[in-house]
Amino acid sequence: MRIAITGSQSFIGRRFSAVAREAGCSVIGIDSMAGGPADVQMDIRDETLASAIPLGTDAVVHLAAISRDGDCRNDPRAAFDVNVTGTLNVARACRERGVAQLIFASSEWVYGNSASAVQREDDAIEIAQLGGEYALTKITAERALAFACPRDLANVTVLRFGIVYGPRPANWSAVESLFDKVGRADSISIGSLASARRFVHVDDIATGILAALGRTGFEIYNVSGDTLVTLGDIIETSSRIHGTAPAITETQPANASVRNPDNAKAAAILGWHPRVDLETGLRSLQHDRSFAAAT
Repeated sequence: MRIAITGSQSFIGRRFSAVAREAGCSVIGIDSMAGGPADVQMDIRDETLASAIPLGTDAVVHLAAISRDGDCRNDPRAAFDVNVTGTLNVARACRERGVAQLIFASSEWVYGNSASAVQREDDAIEIAQLGGEYALTKITAERALAFACPRDLANVTVLRFGIVYGPRPANWSAVESLFDKVGRADSISIGSLASARRFVHVDDIATGILAALGRTGFEIYNVSGDTLVTLGDIIETSSRIHGTAPAITETQPANASVRNPDNAKAAAILGWHPRVDLETGLRSLQHDRSFAAAT
């Protein structure tokens, strides 16, 4: 299969590129940053973007985005320009080049501050409950792609990623940040140990994208961990790995934040299951040279 990846130099982009090549895919990367010899340096908003996608490409995996909530909050105009207008430009380029499938990287953030026990793909999205501009750009792009399919694009697959973690030198999630603090700090201050997400390792995200290749129509899947993992779980497991025991102070123990995107649909239809458990995932941080250098 021939695929193009936008945001190929990103954390997820690099890992998925490697996994796709290992699976026998022909891969071309598109990124605004200079990359390897097979990559095209181009902004996804460029009017000539279609020229970067070879004829005969089977799927475009669209990962490029302003993905940090703080960056979106600080510059909402840029966030919408890249995450929404840029996505529409990617869709236009796919149409022009006859690409069969567009896979769009969305996020569990679109579920906002929902009070429901679990979040599923067919749940109604309450705009007023969204946590910020990043979530708003993602749900807006999702809906725009839904309108475009099947009018302009035959097949669009939306993957709502859980909170992704893994070995990387910067832009850490709570997982990498806490693992680092447990290893070097004598004390840690945290809001609520009961705050929880279905954190998912970057290796599992990569296999989830791979499993979505070839899907038809307009579909949405949660690509998340199998179970809720609390911040307390991360601290406890990190302490065991590091052999440390920092003092923990909870500043808001009764104010736990929980998002619980169910991945049963991805398991049933895509045959995808996350394989990296918390301890294995944390140990991948311990053994990664770039992470060690950053700490």
